[in-house]
Amino acid sequence: MKLLRVGTVGAERPALLDETGVLRDLSGHAPDIDGDLLANDEALASLRAAAASGELPALDAAGLRVGPPVARIGKVVCIGLNYHDHARETGAATPEEPIIFMKAPDTVVGPDDTVLVPRGSVKTDWEVELAVVIGRTARYLESDEQALAAVAGYTVAHDVSERAFQIERGGQWDKGKNCETFNPLGPWLVTADEVPDPQALGVRLWVNGELKQDGTTAEQIFPVAEVVRYVSQFMTLYPGDVINTGTPAGVAMGQPEPKPYLRAGDVVELEIDGLGRQRQELKDA
Repeated sequence: MKLLRVGTVGAERPALLDETGVLRDLSGHAPDIDGDLLANDEALASLRAAAASGELPALDAAGLRVGPPVARIGKVVCIGLNYHDHARETGAATPEEPIIFMKAPDTVVGPDDTVLVPRGSVKTDWEVELAVVIGRTARYLESDEQALAAVAGYTVAHDVSERAFQIERGGQWDKGKNCETFNPLGPWLVTADEVPDPQALGVRLWVNGELKQDGTTAEQIFPVAEVVRYVSQFMTLYPGDVINTGTPAGVAMGQPEPKPYLRAGDVVELEIDGLGRQRQELKDA
């Protein structure tokens, strides 16, 4: 299933994109797309049956905002330097273990919402990422099989980053990762059964129509199963939590000088095979 949330900020309602591309209203069958729903196999089966029956009312998608596909996210866990080609372009050594940092859930916005360039920013950067949405409480997982069984589905994340804040201002990465609007998510949560191999997905990003990132999740240093298993050793993952799994080569930081960092007026578009497409216009905060 392709699950999503549509409507104005704070008033989104659950929806489903059916196999013919028609947007269907789920509000009569589920209060929202959140951890409670994703952990409930019976409720998900009911949604599948409703979709198959054709009983879900169609929605007019024209002018309808798409919000983040998951509500009430508990935490956003991010994996840094998780692509071989990205590590090479930044001159970083290949990590021996996954690099973990956090983004606050309030950085999450819809896939086509405005992204704000922070005040004082000179190095706002782009990063298209495969995001994993958790569907089962996961702690101390022991195998890849257990890890993948904890995954509810996948979506597209834009891990927007301010490199000067992240690298040059001291402390940890959080200052460059947690500015408002710095985690567009969506458009859809595609359930795990529709993504048989998360390591075989094309990942692309454009800035002002110019292709900047064109990679594949096959380049991940630590694949999805290992990331979920590893993270569960250090924190408990709950239904509705999100893991951003890293970005391929092609970020502004890896380009020759003068590096083409983002400015107000730029347009970023990004997509992952089968998971949909995002588009954001940048404005000054």
